[in-house]
Amino acid sequence: MTTVQSPPAPDQRRWKALAVCLTAGFISLLDTSIVNVALPSMERGLAASEAAQSWVVSGYALTFGLVLVPAGRLGDMRGRRQAFLVGLALFTLSSWACGLAPSASWLVVFRLIQGAAAGMVAPQTSGLIQQMFQGAERAKAFGLLGSVIGVSTAAGPLVGGVLIDAVGTGDGWRWVFFVNLPIGVAAFAAGLRLLPRFPVAGRREEFDPFGVLLLGAAVLALMLPLVQEQQWTGRLKWALLPLGAVLLLAFWAWERRQKLRGRAPLVDLDLFALRSFTLGSLISLTYFAGFTTVFFVYSLFLQNTAGYSALAAGVSVLPFAAASAVGAAIGGKLVMRHGRKLVVYGLLLVVAGLLWVAVAVQLVPLESVGWATALPMVVGGIGSGLTVSPNTTLTLTRVPVQRAGAAGGVLQTGQRIGSAAGIAVVGAVYFAHQANHGRSVTAIQLGLLTAVGMSVIALLLSVADLRVRQVHPDPERAGATVRRGFEEGDAEEVVRRG
Repeated sequence: MTTVQSPPAPDQRRWKALAVCLTAGFISLLDTSIVNVALPSMERGLAASEAAQSWVVSGYALTFGLVLVPAGRLGDMRGRRQAFLVGLALFTLSSWACGLAPSASWLVVFRLIQGAAAGMVAPQTSGLIQQMFQGAERAKAFGLLGSVIGVSTAAGPLVGGVLIDAVGTGDGWRWVFFVNLPIGVAAFAAGLRLLPRFPVAGRREEFDPFGVLLLGAAVLALMLPLVQEQQWTGRLKWALLPLGAVLLLAFWAWERRQKLRGRAPLVDLDLFALRSFTLGSLISLTYFAGFTTVFFVYSLFLQNTAGYSALAAGVSVLPFAAASAVGAAIGGKLVMRHGRKLVVYGLLLVVAGLLWVAVAVQLVPLESVGWATALPMVVGGIGSGLTVSPNTTLTLTRVPVQRAGAAGGVLQTGQRIGSAAGIAVVGAVYFAHQANHGRSVTAIQLGLLTAVGMSVIALLLSVADLRVRQVHPDPERAGATVRRGFEEGDAEEVVRRG
């Protein structure tokens, strides 16, 4: 078994190294939503068809999700610093290529590469946090990561709107990608100097290419009909979902076989024996199914129905983004004291905020809807920060450091699949009602209520976990032990006991 030495880096350098990781994470997650407001500009500037526009959005999400677990495992085996820098360099170059794309077809190709590069970067960040930080500092670092996740997803429409408003609709879409260049180059240069080198001791493990193939095929079968839901007509596409489930079962059986034969699996299935990891991954999947879809349908509603510009639509979701950053920072400080209760409180605020938005769009004139939803967006944003940040911390804290990259990949793959599923379901509800009844206000309300339903599922999972802990108290899993595990930084010992 490979063992990883993880001595703490000097204080000043490890926080600067974290800033590099969060910067790369910010621009890679920003690109999941920034292009939404740039699609009309692409249509004008490139004569991009509806299918090409769809692939610019969904292709990025698809390759992002496909690469996460293999890239995380590669970082565990060969070094997270190297994998992070390679992924960041590829992301920056592909962003440059996207901005220079001469046609819609080339833009789609470069977006696929850009998504894969983002998938290389993402799991290294959570793995590096596990290696660089211990105790309360680790919770604070994950709190900052939660802030980045919430803010980058919500800020995408705003940043895109600002760029297009400044440059113009003809070539404004190109700057949606060019904006990554100076940030990516600066982060790469800083990463070369600041990211710590953690030597990997022991024998070198094999990679498991067949496991990669099985998991990749399963994720592709699950995500493809979801990201192409609007473009692929007919019901035959949904046959891919049971195929994806079968491939996941085959992957599970293969990984068990690898472990029994003494070979290193792509994903250590023992991770799922940790209730904190399994439950946290499920909460993350269901929450992201509701959380990311809000900006998708709400931005469309503001621009297509309320007559907002791309910039004004982006400004309207700014309260959510800012409040999410605040909530995540608070969550990072309180998670060791309150544990899963904090996630429950956060999800209650999210549900309350989204219901408030659904009521507000009915009661006020369309031209004032952005102002009317500002306060409920703040409530939902604080709840989102209290959900994403603590849940990430609780999900990964018991994971052994040498498996942190693959575990982070599994967690974020669930987030990508959840986002794709949520957009497919909420988008179908929104567009179907609009097409059949022509009532846009009712359509956005139904879309928001569908997103609320997904958040309620995440809430029920969190409440169920609290009830299990109350009925079957386990001192080794109580908050004091979690805090002790943080303080000692001994994830393997916590896993052994729990």
